[in-house]
Parts: sequence; structure tokens; C-alpha cells
Amino acid sequence: MMNTMTTDELTIAIAVPLEAEHVELIRAVDPSVTVLYDPELLPPERFPADHAGDPHFKRTPEQEERYWAMLNRAQVLYGFPNESPAGLARIAGSNPHLQWIHAMAAGAGGAVKASGLDTETLQKFRVTTSAGVHAPPLAEFSAFGILNGFKRSAEMAQDQAAKFWPELRTPTKLVNGSTLVITGLGEIGLETARIARALGMKVSGTKRNVEAIEGIDEVTDNDGLAGLLANADAVVNTLPGTPYTEKLFNAAVFSAMKPGTVFVNVGRGTVVDEEALLEALDNGQVSFACLDVFAVEPLPQDSPLWNHPKVLVSPHTSALSTAENRLITERFCSNLRTFLDGGELPHLVDPVHFY
Repeated sequence: MMNTMTTDELTIAIAVPLEAEHVELIRAVDPSVTVLYDPELLPPERFPADHAGDPHFKRTPEQEERYWAMLNRAQVLYGFPNESPAGLARIAGSNPHLQWIHAMAAGAGGAVKASGLDTETLQKFRVTTSAGVHAPPLAEFSAFGILNGFKRSAEMAQDQAAKFWPELRTPTKLVNGSTLVITGLGEIGLETARIARALGMKVSGTKRNVEAIEGIDEVTDNDGLAGLLANADAVVNTLPGTPYTEKLFNAAVFSAMKPGTVFVNVGRGTVVDEEALLEALDNGQVSFACLDVFAVEPLPQDSPLWNHPKVLVSPHTSALSTAENRLITERFCSNLRTFLDGGELPHLVDPVHFY
């Protein structure tokens, strides 16, 4: 169990851009909690849920001092300082009574790792992620990717651009009755499975801790992935980027797929060997790839993925929605109630493995 604490000593600082009405939701969780919020010190959002804010925003030296003084007074932070690994590293060294930071990202482990903080330091406070908040938009995007692949939208767009009406009518693939494999049956994977089943798909997938899941035909760990792929018509990756998932989708795994498989990646780009994916696209093992994430981001200008006729490139935006700030705030408020009651916080970043 976590250490309980009296609420009269709990101060929360809002470290990232957030609308005032959402700040009021946090204040309403418990009357004895103090919430520090100064929008003058936070960069304006350029779009909904722009947690980093306008990169051209600069604080004056006096504002910079106030910003860090505010964060150093708090035991709890909403967001990483300046929404950056460097900000996390700085606050870990300057705030000795820091107990918990709630990160905006679902995959915040990468930023925690990039902070360069050692395990001993990271064990002095907790970092929770917003995992699950992004499940609905990511699952919808996954369905969008599957449908685009099955219904040949890329070919249709090319024919339309060329004003070409083919003499022979080409059939599309039926989603209903087809088989989907999801790597990573967490909240995003399970929401993807729910939508896929509503479309009539049969769903199997992988999970680190193998267990039976209602509505999922077969669950294995990653060692059993190749066996699942032999019957898959589509594959959706939701896995985070860790040493254990790096280039999981390599040449051998793509070779295990049925020819013509549709591949969607909404997890992390490092899970895919992009050279192996390009080879699979060119030899027909993969008929279409819908990619929201890449090994290097932004995707380098010279990447062949940009111009590949069987690839849809999304600039790591599929998780974004106009409801995101509200949903993250509601998740934080739920976590805050748990924290105040001395319960176990969900979605903690592992300070050793960073997921």
C-alpha cells in the first residue's frame, strides 16, 4: 500500500497548459487540497490537448523563477515540467517532497527513460500515465486502418487522381468473418477488439501475462505471435516501446503472416523493423500498412514510407481528440481520490523497464 498522508499538506501544481474549467474539476476532488495554477506561466495551446503548448512561448526570467517555485512547492504535479524529459530531470533534483507526477501521455515511459534519472531517484516518487484515456480514438483509428486496407482506399485514391475507371472490377475484402490479431491486449487493445468484434471479426492477441479474456479466441505471449499470424487477415500493434518489444515485428514475423495481411501500428514505432516492413509490403505479405508511429519522429524526409503506394502515414496524431483534456483530467481526479485514500495508483511507470 502507498503511504497515506493528511490532505491538509497536499499541494498540486499544474505544470502544463490546461483550461480553467478542468482545473476546477481537480479542485473539487477534495476541499483541503491546494491547486497551484497560473496560466500566465503556461504556453498557450495551439490545438486541443496541446500539452507542450506553443514552442515560441518564452517566460521572462521573473516568470521562469515563479514557474519553478510553484512546482517546487507541490507534492503532486499535473504534467511533466515544460512537458519534457529535461523538465522531469530538473524537478526530481529540485523538489525533495515530490510524491507523484501524472503524465499526459499513455506511453510516458519513454520520456521517463529519456530524463536520464537513475532507478534510485525514480523510486522516490511515482509517475502515472494517461493510459486508457486514448483507447477510444486509437481503437477507432485502428478500425479505420483495417477498413482502408480491406476496402482498397489507397488504390481508389490513385485511380481517382488519375481519373482512371478500371475495365475490370476488383472486389474488396469482407471484414465480417475475417481474423484480427492484436499485439498488446491492454485497454487500447481491448477497445480495438470490441470494435472489431462489432464489425464481425474474430479476434486473438498477445498479452505479457497470458490469461483467458472473454471475447478473445486465443491469447498468447509474444513467443506465440507467429502462430497467431498464420491465420490473421489484419494485425494491430498497440505495444509500447521497450527493450522487450524493440523490432518485435522483424522479417521473420512478417514472413509468418498470410500474404495480403493489413498491418496497423498505433503503439510505438520502435516495435517495427521498418526495413522488414517495406520488404513485406513489396513482396505482398503486407497489402497495406496504416502507421501512426515511427522509429524516428518526425518521420525523416528520405523515408520511403512517405511515398509508398500501400502506406498511410499519420503524424502520431491518432490518439488526439477534442475531448482529451477533459478525459485526462477526469482520470487524474480519479487517481487523486485514490491517492488521498492511500490506495494503489493505476498505470504506474516501471522505473526499471519504463513501461
